[in-house]
Amino acid sequence: MAQKGAGWGDYIVNLLIRGMFRLALLLPYRIRIPLVGGLMARIIAPLAGYTKRIRANLAYTCPELGQSEVDRLCKEVPNNAGRSLIELYSSAEFIKRQSDTPLTGDGVAALAKAHSEGRAVVLVTGHFGNYDAARVALIALGYNIGAVYRPMNNLFFNVHYETAMHKMGGKLFARGPSGLRDMLRFLRGGGMTFFVVDQYMAHGAPLKFFGKVAPTALSAAEMALKYDALLLPVYGIRAGNGLDFTIQLDAPIPHSDAATMTQALNDSLEELVRQHMGQWLWIHRRWKPERQRTRAAAKIDP
Repeated sequence: MAQKGAGWGDYIVNLLIRGMFRLALLLPYRIRIPLVGGLMARIIAPLAGYTKRIRANLAYTCPELGQSEVDRLCKEVPNNAGRSLIELYSSAEFIKRQSDTPLTGDGVAALAKAHSEGRAVVLVTGHFGNYDAARVALIALGYNIGAVYRPMNNLFFNVHYETAMHKMGGKLFARGPSGLRDMLRFLRGGGMTFFVVDQYMAHGAPLKFFGKVAPTALSAAEMALKYDALLLPVYGIRAGNGLDFTIQLDAPIPHSDAATMTQALNDSLEELVRQHMGQWLWIHRRWKPERQRTRAAAKIDP
């Protein structure tokens, strides 16, 4: 029996995607990025069921949206996802283009102060725009940046995916015991570590996102409290030309308790997503209401 994530189906999917990337990388950057975004939106998303998932998530959280708006988002969301993915594999050109992107927002001064004091910083973002733009810009400014990531389920794809991420610079910590140990050592030494807050966590806290319960990990806030680290929301917002970004750092989240702080992170991300609905990964199964109902029922059964 094949290892999970290493079956024939995974192998074929990896070959197809890898082949598409190799062909795209032969093209100039300005053509490559929108081309892969368009392929993702018009071909891959409908075939992979992403369009259906986007519609389901929007119907669940934003039933007030009209049909034309939903149709538009069904194109914009996978387009942004495709662009972000090929940008990862275009590391040299992406870094050159984004390294001098200025920082904006109420958290810029606080980040600089933490850096000068050698204070640890927990940088929290979401699957929005392209957070690698923020990572690249901060590294270029001399900040000691690391990032926690979740390895891909497809083991064939994960090999070159991790290689591409390392080329963006900074430290990387795979989710798991070994990665956690390395990340804690990095944070204790005054490092600045990216966490992604908008993933479904089966045993996470029942916090709200877009008015619905979205089980959320408290780990970023817990780390900030434990190591007296600055907790700072940061985002890479894609510009209208589809190639450049604005790096936005929101005001630091005050220390209180982990659940309150994490809800503030969810609120920060939601506010930004509502301004740029097509840049968040609505393909994500962020809420999984059917699983929440099953778990709730199991708790009350005799």
